[in-house]
Amino acid sequence: MEEEMTSKHPPDDVASAYDAWADVYDSQTNATRDLDARILRELDPALFRGDVLEIGCGTGKNTEWLAARARSLVALDGSEQMLRRARERPGVQSVQFVQHDLRERWPVPDASRDMITCNLVLEHIEDLSVVFSEARRVLRPGGAFFVCELHPFRQLQGKHAHFVNPETGTVQSVQSHLHDVSDFLSAALRAGLVLAQAQDCRDDGAPRTAPPRLLALLWRSP
Repeated sequence: MEEEMTSKHPPDDVASAYDAWADVYDSQTNATRDLDARILRELDPALFRGDVLEIGCGTGKNTEWLAARARSLVALDGSEQMLRRARERPGVQSVQFVQHDLRERWPVPDASRDMITCNLVLEHIEDLSVVFSEARRVLRPGGAFFVCELHPFRQLQGKHAHFVNPETGTVQSVQSHLHDVSDFLSAALRAGLVLAQAQDCRDDGAPRTAPPRLLALLWRSP
């Protein structure tokens, strides 16, 4: 039985922006979204066979794929409308979807998950220590924590999450926070996680001199 938790933070600008984005998130052109999905699917399939937690599931672009492989899957997101779209996907009937502020203690018991995935989420969370300490808490010994985020190099170029609002027709930005690579590494180190894999991810066909689009990191719980 999962712990019942409530979020203390009121709905914020990030959740409201993703509510507005939900109905067009999967249909608007988004190279970052598409590359992230490919990177996740290229990981070792054995990582996803146990009890999995997905934080920031959005419209379920990865949830549907994870559900077909995991023994059990809990999917968290702060946006009510994103979760509505995720629940409509095929093959997710066994997934436990929970609307939750990821800055708060996650609604998952200690040492109950074999794998945690976190995709295109952390640019919206200022204090990374909360996420990494929670990951360490809920992972079983030897469990894995996979993070795939907009690369800090692109953030330094001014790139961030944005979309064309279907109601207004204007480009809307989502509140973001700049994190250096060292911020991810330091937060994980403080939480006691061990780095197992790191990858700078470029678009297909991009030259070696092009800034990576995504940063993918895999940690293990000792």
